[in-house]
Amino acid sequence: MNSSTNQPFVLGMDVSFMDEIEQHGGTYRDVDGKEEDLLTILKLNDVSAIRLRIWNDPVGGYCNLERTVEVAKRIKAQGLQFLLDFHYSDRWADPANQWKPKAWENLSYEQLKLAVCTYTADVLRTLKEHDALPDMVQVGNEITPGMLWDDGRVGGEEHDTDEQWQRFAGLVKYGIAAVKSVDPSIQIMIHIDRGGDNAESRKFYDRFEALGVEFDVIGLSYYPWWHGTLDALRDNLNDLATRYGKPINVVETAYPWTLEQPEGIEWIMNQEDMLLPGYPATVEGQTRYLKDMLQIIREVPGGLGHGFYYWEPAWIPSKEEWSVGHPNNWGNLTMFDFKGRKLESFKALTAAQELNVTTFV
Repeated sequence: MNSSTNQPFVLGMDVSFMDEIEQHGGTYRDVDGKEEDLLTILKLNDVSAIRLRIWNDPVGGYCNLERTVEVAKRIKAQGLQFLLDFHYSDRWADPANQWKPKAWENLSYEQLKLAVCTYTADVLRTLKEHDALPDMVQVGNEITPGMLWDDGRVGGEEHDTDEQWQRFAGLVKYGIAAVKSVDPSIQIMIHIDRGGDNAESRKFYDRFEALGVEFDVIGLSYYPWWHGTLDALRDNLNDLATRYGKPINVVETAYPWTLEQPEGIEWIMNQEDMLLPGYPATVEGQTRYLKDMLQIIREVPGGLGHGFYYWEPAWIPSKEEWSVGHPNNWGNLTMFDFKGRKLESFKALTAAQELNVTTFV
């Protein structure tokens, strides 16, 4: 339990690809081999929250508002918490890509702020009409370098100026105001990618604090092969908690259960030297990684370790070719095998959930 927020430790999963995988014939099974709805399997295996990304007008339609409503209704029907991640783009938004939606490309800065506000509020009002409001919202995804480039771009010699930070913060503030206008109880997460980088994390959140950006939860991505050791993660989480006094969620993470590459597929994480020492690319190694990472989050000072979300644990290779340009490079970082059978690494979540129950008692 998180003593600061009086909330259970979040055991979350981002399953934004679920809709597309299902449409292409992908199915899921628990260890008994019985085919089952993915959200049902996750809930039965101690997942408490689901994260979805939303794109403005994506090619193919998946992750747009219409499809997000349908999946959000399923999340709510399962009684799971719901985190909605606004990318404010028609495609991936991350440290290398923070491109405006096509419909916003020619807007002035003032028009862009209004577009962020109107769009955010419209999405949430639509979800509210379907009794599918999120419990928490991310205003932007991995926004370390800003968002809605180039208006909200920061970092580097050219863009790391007070003026650019003010423009960036202004866009975020309009998004936050829109969320609160629909439902003030929705919590706001601000998400960057620097899970093991304390200096850059502090630089970012110091700026937001100085600029008066009001939010509830710090969100960090932590992928060991990009973001450093578990010790670096621990040091960063502990420092940020002490420094800002806000709950912290490792809102994206993953670890491989195999390095085997089926013919014609190349994984994004595929080399032994990318692994953490002592954590082999096996189901057991993945389980150990999750248990140890969750323990680090639990031990954050002040009870400010909010929980975690595993990024795309169910992105299994589809039975058919992908129709909208999403070839799978992640299938060895999932928590299901190539045929959609649940892996034993879910035991790490069960152990964490038992600690939740013990805390409540």
